[in-house]
Amino acid sequence: AMAGEGSTFRLRCSLLGHGQDVRGLTRGLFPEGGFVSVSRDRTARVWAPDGLNRGFTEMHCMSGHSNFVSCVCIIPPSDLYPRGLIATGGNDHNICIFTVDTPAPLYILKGHKNTVCSLSSGKFGTLLSGSWDTTAKVWLNDRCMMTLQGHTAAIWAVKILPEQGLMLTGSADKTIKLWKAGRCERTFTGHEDCVRGLAILSEMEFLSCANDASVRRWQISGECLQVYYGHTNYIYSISVFPRCKDFVTTGEDRSLRIWKKGECTQTIRLPAQSVWCCCVLDNGDIVVGASDGIIRVFTESLERTASAEEIQAFENELAQASIDPKTGDLGDINADDLPGREHLKDPGTRDGQTRLIKDNGKVEAYQWSVSEGRWIKIGDVVGSSGATQQTSGKVLFEGKEYDYVFTIDVNENGPSYKLPYNITDDPWLTAYNFLQKNDLNPMFLDQVAKFIMDNTKGQTLLSTSNQFSDPFTVGAGRYVPGSSSGSSTIPGADPFTGAGRYVPGSASNAAPPMGGVDPFTGMSAYQSTAAKVENIYFPKKDAVTFDQANPTQILGKLKELNGSAAEEHKLTEDDLIILEKLLSAACNTSAETPTAQQLQTLWRAVNWPEDIVFPALDILRLSVRHPTVNENFCSEKEHVQFIILLLKFLNPKGKQANQLLALRALCNCFVSHAGQKLMMEQRDEIMTQAIETKSGNNKNIHIALATLTLNYAVCLHKVNNIEGKAQCLSVISTVMEVVQDLEAIFRLLVALGTLISDDTNAVQLAKSLGVDSQIKKYASVSEPAKVKECCRFVLNLL
Repeated sequence: AMAGEGSTFRLRCSLLGHGQDVRGLTRGLFPEGGFVSVSRDRTARVWAPDGLNRGFTEMHCMSGHSNFVSCVCIIPPSDLYPRGLIATGGNDHNICIFTVDTPAPLYILKGHKNTVCSLSSGKFGTLLSGSWDTTAKVWLNDRCMMTLQGHTAAIWAVKILPEQGLMLTGSADKTIKLWKAGRCERTFTGHEDCVRGLAILSEMEFLSCANDASVRRWQISGECLQVYYGHTNYIYSISVFPRCKDFVTTGEDRSLRIWKKGECTQTIRLPAQSVWCCCVLDNGDIVVGASDGIIRVFTESLERTASAEEIQAFENELAQASIDPKTGDLGDINADDLPGREHLKDPGTRDGQTRLIKDNGKVEAYQWSVSEGRWIKIGDVVGSSGATQQTSGKVLFEGKEYDYVFTIDVNENGPSYKLPYNITDDPWLTAYNFLQKNDLNPMFLDQVAKFIMDNTKGQTLLSTSNQFSDPFTVGAGRYVPGSSSGSSTIPGADPFTGAGRYVPGSASNAAPPMGGVDPFTGMSAYQSTAAKVENIYFPKKDAVTFDQANPTQILGKLKELNGSAAEEHKLTEDDLIILEKLLSAACNTSAETPTAQQLQTLWRAVNWPEDIVFPALDILRLSVRHPTVNENFCSEKEHVQFIILLLKFLNPKGKQANQLLALRALCNCFVSHAGQKLMMEQRDEIMTQAIETKSGNNKNIHIALATLTLNYAVCLHKVNNIEGKAQCLSVISTVMEVVQDLEAIFRLLVALGTLISDDTNAVQLAKSLGVDSQIKKYASVSEPAKVKECCRFVLNLL
């Protein structure tokens, strides 16, 4: 009988401390057996098991947010912080990072533009955050590395998977997305409402819970393996038991549910409407936080179970709870048809079954407990108390939570508008924003603000007058969106002398090897001997360009296509002579400087239809290496059209010849200062578009894409721009997956080595993306030897 008793969870203790809803919980690493809680009261608290009795003691309280705290996670120990760190996210858009024993934050991460409602930590100090601003961000130490964009509504849940570089996000757009190295790999659809929680079962499986009152078990490959039903309202959180696939969930139906072998084996009702969060401790005990501000711990262990008096007190509190029938947690209630108290003489059929009875005109709710063989009263069912909304602030509007969502009719026959409002908001500012958003007449301002104040009487949490500036100064003193550094500038002197530049193209290259040992000449210029191999590969200091040219062939093709071009595109004989002059200047066969007239003619030619434009693009690719041309196309004036033109050709559905030449032209832009500056300013756009060309499986395109990444790595090595490095690492990781050609692999390895040289943050980030496991196989390539050698140098850094 003892074993049977032990398998039921009972109250271990109730912990008072927070002044309002407990919104997040996580098991702590230090002190052992403890946990951390966060609340709408703006604090986070560390709890340690109490050696003497069955309870916990509050070790200390941490403050740093200026609004509700909604989520918490532990960052694992590192050499610098052997006890790990605590990260909390809040409605003030910030993430605070604390050490385990200080009340104020070590630092604050700024960058999200709305509530941060989910956090997850990975290896090597990475942190993933999800926000109502529809993005997730990856942080390393105190910097944002990358932003995951793709969801169309608030992100409520995030998790870093055990396999490096893989991340999950769950959103109010009803989908879950799997991200690899910062790019969305897969979207999981099936939930019918906001996804609220995620939990990892293994490298291959995870669970999700949602406002549709279901839990789903998924395979990483995209398949939904199982759907679990049991809750009768929103499910807010899900947590897995250590070393098994059993789990617990909590939700808006006042319950904590324990799931074993796919079945709901126990339902524990709580005297609070919203059971916001749960976590499982190492010993298998369950901690839950709810809208009444109380943390409760439940255990299967008889030694840790609360005393009979405490359990009785909990049951009394539950029995006195008032249940609002409108929430639907107990199904449709018709008080007239309910049986009397005698109905409780019949035993229940399953644990957690609820039964309603009518006693002296009052409706009472009971729940069957299998382990105790009795009906436990879980509350009185009352008419609407009118305050349910206020108790926990969970009206959803556009996937976000508010204390109130009012419906405003501006005139009788017009449409009605929804006005979301939190009691911490400034009523005037809210009214002003509402009128702006819906294009309504500003003369309604007083009326709307007064409406808000009248309908939320006495519901302010703090005086707002001194906190916000007047809304009409367009929010002077409003929040400062994070520290995303602007465009990085490149030191004034041109570092690229271009000497010893290597020649791409075919192996039958007739160019003489330069300097004998340049691995980029492809000329088997040096033999690796048994002597210690020196790292001649990275960090690379100069841009790599595509110089090979056959001007006669290019011009011949241009003339041939010009003959068949439509009238409005045709070039005259003079135009063709002008382009010939430009080409010879660009290929150093004449000492003349390209003229404005030549560049105007070239611009006309590169705007030809895409099926005939490639010879003109090739002239552009060669010309842009000339300082005069580079300055002209990449200068402040011209660069917008120039970039738009090249990005247009990177469309993976377009012609491969155009993709190849556009990539090579972008690589060649890096030869001069103007070009580098432009490439760095437009990095995000260019890289995002360029990576799409990976899909074509064309080795020359892959080599050009790898070279573009390498040239970015060269620039980023000079300026410490970690966001830029993160984007490049993500591209390298993504392109490595598809590229077969060893020359492209070699250039990606050089790019990787250059990015992580002399930068511990970049090394950590590369590890967290799992790049080391991706490149290991190249350490054993026999030919060309440069691939193997370069790979080993990179692995030494990782």
